[in-house]
Amino acid sequence: MSDIVYKNFAFSTPFLRDYRELKIPIISKEGTPTWPELFPIQRIDELRESVGARYFSAQMMLEFIAPDRARLDPDALKLYETEFDAHTAKIGDFLITGATIYWDPSTGRKKSDGSVCVLIYRDDKNRQFFIHDVLYLVVPDDELHPLARQCEMVLDFIIRHGLRRIYIETNGIGNALPEIMKNVADTKNVTINIQKITNHKNKETRILDAIEPILSSGRLHVHRRVQSTPLIAEMLGWSPLGNGHDDGLDATAGAISSTPVPIRPIGRGIKTFSANTDFKI
Repeated sequence: MSDIVYKNFAFSTPFLRDYRELKIPIISKEGTPTWPELFPIQRIDELRESVGARYFSAQMMLEFIAPDRARLDPDALKLYETEFDAHTAKIGDFLITGATIYWDPSTGRKKSDGSVCVLIYRDDKNRQFFIHDVLYLVVPDDELHPLARQCEMVLDFIIRHGLRRIYIETNGIGNALPEIMKNVADTKNVTINIQKITNHKNKETRILDAIEPILSSGRLHVHRRVQSTPLIAEMLGWSPLGNGHDDGLDATAGAISSTPVPIRPIGRGIKTFSANTDFKI
């Protein structure tokens, strides 16, 4: 048990005098499971994949990594080009079980914070997430109704992907958007379900808790078209200290954390059959 570490502490409180700290990580330095009958290597690998590298290090290896040291490595993303197949409910070999569209809004002006709408598919059986499409909304500075124009763009985004529910972050300027979105949808004779989201947790904490575990464990996929958006650059420049742009990451974190719309295969397309009418009565 060479990995057992005792530390002596000198406390003025009598009941803690001569207290020693015992630390037993789940895996030894040689890579041997400490409790193989309870946590064999396969189970440990599942735990690491489930919680991500940083939480595994802190909770299972007893080596704390300060949040301000965490980063989001774009190289850990798994690129794909396959489109979602509604008939089979698959992206490649993955069976999709849910989808979420999440909008983190702003004014949409060029020099303002980013207004970003994200579509995420997920395969809950294999705990995989797919950033399938990202829409950064920008309206001209002379646009008289920037919020209504953004709602039109987001509605087109929703319809294009065959979904009818959207989460809208209603902090600040977003408070007016659900009603505007409803009016725009009514004008186009489209029925949508709008879910209001109010966030109270720190933005950097939301991003870190939602994205980092699945990214570091290799479970976050991204469609190649997303490479042409600012999202990858946001990941490169992101820090828990709050430096740089992170609006796309915030929308992505919101989509990952929200309850998805259930997805099921719709089956094969309708086939047309021709009856044989060449017969005698």
